[in-house]
Amino acid sequence: MRTVLRRPDFRLLFGALLASMAAESILLLALAIWVKDLTGSDGLAGATIFAIIAPMTLAPLVGWVVDRYRRRPFFVAANLGTAMLLTPLFAVRDRADVWIIYVVAALYGLSYLTLSATLSGLIRQLVPSELLADANGALQTVRQGLRLGGPLAGAALYAAVGGWLLTTLAMVGFVTAAAVVGLLRVAETEPAAATLRWPAELGAGLRHLAGEPALRRALLGYGLGSLVMGFSESLIFAYVDQGLDRDAAFVGVLVTVQGVGGLVGGLLSPAVVRRIGEVGALAAGVTFFGPAALALAWPDLRLGVLALLLAGVSLPLTMVGLATLIQRRTPPRLLGRVAAASEALVSGPQACSIGAGALLVGVFDYRLLFVLVGVVTTAAGAWLWRGRRLSPPPGTPAGVPSPRRPHPAEHLTPDATRL
Repeated sequence: MRTVLRRPDFRLLFGALLASMAAESILLLALAIWVKDLTGSDGLAGATIFAIIAPMTLAPLVGWVVDRYRRRPFFVAANLGTAMLLTPLFAVRDRADVWIIYVVAALYGLSYLTLSATLSGLIRQLVPSELLADANGALQTVRQGLRLGGPLAGAALYAAVGGWLLTTLAMVGFVTAAAVVGLLRVAETEPAAATLRWPAELGAGLRHLAGEPALRRALLGYGLGSLVMGFSESLIFAYVDQGLDRDAAFVGVLVTVQGVGGLVGGLLSPAVVRRIGEVGALAAGVTFFGPAALALAWPDLRLGVLALLLAGVSLPLTMVGLATLIQRRTPPRLLGRVAAASEALVSGPQACSIGAGALLVGVFDYRLLFVLVGVVTTAAGAWLWRGRRLSPPPGTPAGVPSPRRPHPAEHLTPDATRL
């Protein structure tokens, strides 16, 4: 990881993303708290998160737009646009203005998807192929570190200074990111004009995911695990209340423990990718969630701390493995569409499982549900592990990945060589 951070261009991008991710981490929870403060409703507050997730359905369109423009100027414009879309929050005064928060939350969700798709292509242009895992690992380490204190800091700032000043701080973070990335000097060519009809252009990312064996297996396996991983968002409250007999605020302590595991996972993930490949790292991450969930079925704090550390380690492994696999196995002109589509295919099942978990925990014993999560994620991880040879570690023979017929969109421009 130190190697990629020695690169001046990546250090500049890293600093910009630190500013934007800090803004993101303090903003998300604060929007829900703001709705709760204005309405007194837990359901309406939770709907804020749904509003952020809903734009994932537009992933093919977002990815197509991203692929029409050069990455650096588009990333700058998207960050400035994100700062501007927060300005309606200054008009929020009372309960009647809650709709403004929902609209901003939905637009922010669209912006998040856009920035993620653009960032994937920008990293690929800046970083050599052999350092992609290090770059993704460095960013995941920062993201996990911000999870330790970002949401709590956002909630504390909202309580201390209100939503308007918090909005201003978030806007400063996105503007700073835009200004710093504007200093990057990246040799980019104009994307080639589309030659297919627009439905084919929009679906090119999904077709690539379906046609590339390693990516197909990665998304299917991770999607299966995601169908139950979200249960833990609700189950952890039952674990603290019914299992440990502690106040709900103790969940914050356990989230911090998980964040520590996330830091460890972020630091280790590049080495894991180099050792067992991208699908192998993804398989390890999904599999680690299995024993963690099974351990939480037994209400013992010492065992719970170990389980949450393991769950924390699993997340960066899955994200770094998947992100690096997408960057290495996708032609540059399709990267925006593929990254956006994969984000939607992962976030969609997670969002559904969070909602399902909230319903199921009121019907079934939380321990039984943790066992279900453990069994399903272990099975998904084992299935992914069987396909690890589809993406062998860098520097080893390519193995025998199944050949596939490229779809027409891939012939529009040849794949660029790594910088």
